[in-house]
Amino acid sequence: MTEKEKMLAGLPYDAWDKTLLNDRMNAKAVCHKFNLADPTQLDERMAILKGLLCIKDQAHMEPNFFCDYGYNIEIGSNFYSNHNLTIVDVCKVTIGNNVLFGPHVMISTGTHPLDPIERQKTEYGVSISIGNDVWVGGNVSILPGVKIGNNCVIGAGSVVNRDIPDNSVAVGNPCRVIKSI
Repeated sequence: MTEKEKMLAGLPYDAWDKTLLNDRMNAKAVCHKFNLADPTQLDERMAILKGLLCIKDQAHMEPNFFCDYGYNIEIGSNFYSNHNLTIVDVCKVTIGNNVLFGPHVMISTGTHPLDPIERQKTEYGVSISIGNDVWVGGNVSILPGVKIGNNCVIGAGSVVNRDIPDNSVAVGNPCRVIKSI
């Protein structure tokens, strides 16, 4: 099994593998080009990301945008993200239709072993899924393995470290459901 296959399967892998390093450098180059593109050329700027991300159709992202690989990110229709979205996509990140992100959202599928010796050699990831019709407020962190259901609102500044069921308003650190919609 290659290091890339291990990574995609959520198994411990060597992030400094040559193939993975090349993939990350490609994603960083594309993000750099996107981040420096003319902000008045909306369609042209988004076209830069179409070869990197899997975008269903209509999406708008404000710069800056950063990701590790890009090919693990699936974005549904009518997506919007405000400035400074970071997605650590060592495993699949699925974002549904009609999803809005405030500024400074961080989504990370990547994590590390607790054992300090293992942590020096490997890392791994756990997929993240965000449903349809979700609004994620500014400065939200979504951690590995989280599933956010449909029709949810995640309050600004929240740290989402557990699943959030459909039709929920959730806030805080750690993020907790405070209300059903």
